[in-house]
Amino acid sequence: MRVSLAEIRERTYKPVDAWWTVLLVDPLASRLVRLVAPCRWITPNGLTLVATVIGVGAMAAFAQGDPRSLVLGAVLFHLSFVVDCMDGKIARLNGTGTVFGQWLDFVLDRVRVFFCALTLFGGQYLRHQDVAYLWLMAVAIFLDLIRYLNGSQVAKVRQVMTDELGPAEDDAGGAGRTAAWLGRRRIRTHLFSGIEFEMFVYIIGPLTGLIFPVTIVAGAALLLFELIVIIRLYQAAREHPARLAAARERLVSSGV
Repeated sequence: MRVSLAEIRERTYKPVDAWWTVLLVDPLASRLVRLVAPCRWITPNGLTLVATVIGVGAMAAFAQGDPRSLVLGAVLFHLSFVVDCMDGKIARLNGTGTVFGQWLDFVLDRVRVFFCALTLFGGQYLRHQDVAYLWLMAVAIFLDLIRYLNGSQVAKVRQVMTDELGPAEDDAGGAGRTAAWLGRRRIRTHLFSGIEFEMFVYIIGPLTGLIFPVTIVAGAALLLFELIVIIRLYQAAREHPARLAAARERLVSSGV
């Protein structure tokens, strides 16, 4: 029996996600999931491999470097991302996810993006004979690496503070109006994350033909929001000892 779209949304959507995913991926991915979910032979790992194959098509198109090929590469890159989002939804819906599948999904994501960077900027270098594209490629790969490293380390530090304080104590308070408005729409306040960076570089840039300026603007936006994350982490870390002492004092006074 085919599940409804409402059930797919309830069981597979993340509580909050990147706005690109919420607005431009989930509406299509959920409908595709509804079509393929009854086919139990379609597994999350299989979808991960399909996404990688489509990504290879994007790489081949980017390497050509001409405007039509860039548009084709951008479309294939977006389709690859849609299918990549489907694997997690199928895993949650059918209960077929595995630890190995999570590893495979992560590794192939990174491989796909890395080689798309090589072919996109390398293709432009070969077409225009402008070494600036090679420098831009290095910057794009570096920024993608830094945001992954920073994200994982920030998450680890916050988890340590949460474990020490407890989830209730670690809650910084009610969200502001903007955050609440975004939250009701499942959009996270980190408005320019790695997902948006990749989509702007490998979709918006090739579609518009403005690869150089779009990559520069996207890189600056990514750095800005990563800086905001670091500042918030620094503030939380400075406040942590006092909050931890207050929490321990409350436990002592309550006789726990």
